Amino acid sequence: MKTKIAIVEDNSFLLRAVEEKLGFFNDIVIKWKAVNGKECLEKINEDHLIDLVLMDIEMPFLNGVDATEKIKKKYPQIKIVILTVFDNDENIFNAIKAGADGYLLKDVDPENLYKGIIDTMNGGAAMTPSIALRTLKLLRNPIDLKSIAEQEQVSLTNREAEVLEQLSNGLSYTKIADNLFLSPSTVRKHIENIYAKLQVHSKLEAIQKAKRINLI
Repeated sequence: MKTKIAIVEDNSFLLRAVEEKLGFFNDIVIKWKAVNGKECLEKINEDHLIDLVLMDIEMPFLNGVDATEKIKKKYPQIKIVILTVFDNDENIFNAIKAGADGYLLKDVDPENLYKGIIDTMNGGAAMTPSIALRTLKLLRNPIDLKSIAEQEQVSLTNREAEVLEQLSNGLSYTKIADNLFLSPSTVRKHIENIYAKLQVHSKLEAIQKAKRINLI
């Protein structure tokens, strides 16, 4: 029985490379392709009789993580394997949280791509060894997971990040104002916004939390 695949990839060169890798295997059929998450959702609503999606992460209009989450809610039976050049912890964590069934890097060779697809269809999880190792580390260290989750929820403006950086160096409001060509009252307002976003009540708490979630 043939495995029906969809490929979601915005780079035409990489899309052709994936097609060529799958072309070696007669039991794999590429049913359709999409160039971003938005187009993927449109196509999957038209034709959801597929077994597995190979999903890129960084794409315009709708990224691969958000597309994965939406597909899994509506079509939980469809397997999704992330196929990306990005192997940072945040992407891995977000993809797994969104419901991805596997995570492979784009430099995977044809044999291992095929094996990953078949393993996933048989209930396993396709995973590049380096990704598997990082996933284990993430699971062993809940603090890292917590930090990544917190980091998702905190978004500072460039100016707020600058103020926070200066604050962490022990500078006074007046000195920060001088350095950044702002008034002390504007600096104070930025710091109030930082406290609110970080959900803290003191300079020390703000600096500690910002360091923990890699904002400074």
